[in-house]
Amino acid sequence: MELRQLGRSALKVSPICLGGNVFGWTADEKASFAVLDDFTASGGNFIDTADVYSTWVPGHKGGESETVLGKWLKSRGNRDKVIVATKVGSDMGNGKKGLKAAYIAQAVEDSLRRLQTDYVDLYQSHRDDEATPQEETLSAYAKLIQAGKVRAIGASNFTAARLREALDVSAKSGFPRYEALQPEYNLYSRAGYEVELEPLCRKEQVGVIGYFGLASGFLTGKYRSEADFNKSPRGEDIGQYLNERGFRILKALDQVAAEAKASPAQVAIAWLIARPGVTAPIVSATRIEQSHELIKAMRLKLSPTQITALDQASAE
Repeated sequence: MELRQLGRSALKVSPICLGGNVFGWTADEKASFAVLDDFTASGGNFIDTADVYSTWVPGHKGGESETVLGKWLKSRGNRDKVIVATKVGSDMGNGKKGLKAAYIAQAVEDSLRRLQTDYVDLYQSHRDDEATPQEETLSAYAKLIQAGKVRAIGASNFTAARLREALDVSAKSGFPRYEALQPEYNLYSRAGYEVELEPLCRKEQVGVIGYFGLASGFLTGKYRSEADFNKSPRGEDIGQYLNERGFRILKALDQVAAEAKASPAQVAIAWLIARPGVTAPIVSATRIEQSHELIKAMRLKLSPTQITALDQASAE
């Protein structure tokens, strides 16, 4: 399996990152373990989660995903073979949110306990916190790296202006810099990343690990009308994609998939993997069959002609 350097860090990751948002939610512990086993046995080594997963589920408090992942890491004894990414900053309830130094110091300990490890490979600011000076946040991360609790840091959902500011603060102050950016990015949602963030990340060699790589499942091709919304718990999110441009993208995916003897989902992921500047798109799986799809996508090489066809069909 080809491994890719994440930003300028020492982290070497597989071309796909397994999204842990489903662990303890739409994938119970047994299903999560099966997917994790399959993904890593096939060469995947990069897993992304967050402390806030899955507070949106009735009865959940957050930390469910990290807890499942931690149990798997301990039971498999493979911590040194896996790159674990988690996040801090989203609202956990009871005032637990933001990127103030004191909160980061507390939140990382909670994540380490749930993950049953003494370090996180990639610790990410889940959401920008404009009420906290970036110097304070980056200084807090510097202490965690110095203490050996974190190897590298990343940012999620940052604008280009705020990421630029953070990189400047790190350069001037000697703090560690964000080595990865996690934006929403897929064949349908392009401009939000490509217009300002992509040029910045490529210039500054910031790794990109975009989320919603399959647009909530729309790019799998299984949602062609409103009648298909009941095919998954996230089906209600699909309506935004059912328009002329969305159908044009599906048509191109179908054509390239037929040529490549692959599925539309595999093609959509392979397109992301081939994008300049993208290190590893984040994609979730709740079943072994979906994990197999990801593994095949990691090995799928699209031709320049196929990439151009997808570029043109998805142009905004």
